[in-house]
Amino acid sequence: MGCLTSPGQECLCTMLTSTLSAPSLPRRPSLRWMPGVTMLALIACLVACAAAGEDAVPGSAVAGEQELDEPGRVAWEELEKSGVADRHQESYSTFAAELLEPRYWGDEGYAFPSPPPVDPFAKIRIDDCGKTKGCFRYGKPGCDADTCDYFLSYRRIGADVEFELSADTDGWVAVGFSSDKLMGGDDVMACVHDDNGRVRIQHFYNVGQWAKEIKRNPARDEEGIFEDNRVTCRFKRPVYVPRDETIIDLHLSWYYLFAWGPAIQGSITRHDIDSPPVSEDVVSIYKYEDVFMPSAAFQTFSSPFCLLLIVALTFYILMGTP
Repeated sequence: MGCLTSPGQECLCTMLTSTLSAPSLPRRPSLRWMPGVTMLALIACLVACAAAGEDAVPGSAVAGEQELDEPGRVAWEELEKSGVADRHQESYSTFAAELLEPRYWGDEGYAFPSPPPVDPFAKIRIDDCGKTKGCFRYGKPGCDADTCDYFLSYRRIGADVEFELSADTDGWVAVGFSSDKLMGGDDVMACVHDDNGRVRIQHFYNVGQWAKEIKRNPARDEEGIFEDNRVTCRFKRPVYVPRDETIIDLHLSWYYLFAWGPAIQGSITRHDIDSPPVSEDVVSIYKYEDVFMPSAAFQTFSSPFCLLLIVALTFYILMGTP
């Protein structure tokens, strides 16, 4: 048995070695204590070897009288000159010191890893509107999800419907599902920008002209962002739901109510315009259309009254010319 010990400890290992290598003795009643003695001797040898190892210093006598041979001593001197040996000795202590720094420990008293990076919000695409998803755009002609006053898209994904909403506001943007074109008794999904900069998906139910928040929220896979003074969000909700007065089944067709407005401390307030836009017809999630609705600023010359006024003024000017 080879172990590095001091001269005072060498006899113990030698005795243990001779004991373990001796021929097996016949079992006699007087020798039944031998396994216990052998185990105690083994433990004592291990303790002695560990104590000898603690006293050993690299580059000097190793475990008592044994020294490094000439090639080993030269190699260690080279490591000391290069600084590698010092870095090796300090590596564990440095790691332990850094690990125990307060910045690596939480309030609960245990280490925790850094949170994973958050995936950026995927930009809403409009090139697939009317093809693989339905879209509603309200604003100036040619606007998209980043420039319309209001934008909504929907598409079926398995047993869910994915909605994308965006509006030119710093408060909230919502869509309501109604059996008529009037506010009241409507299932509403809203994306609300709070004071902490987060965009939360909330569920409401219109009681007359008042939106009551409903704790049961059918939304999932929620994500939202507030950027460039716009609230934008994306979420899914199931097509079919258990019977509930405040949550409609999306497999049926509904009028879509479009609304947006300011928020105070994360609570929605009255919408920006008195008469928010409404889908002209009921909307089916099984039919994808790309619908554009001009905002009031771009409806001036398209209304029948304005066209009639223009014709009348033109006729008056022509008749009054000599």
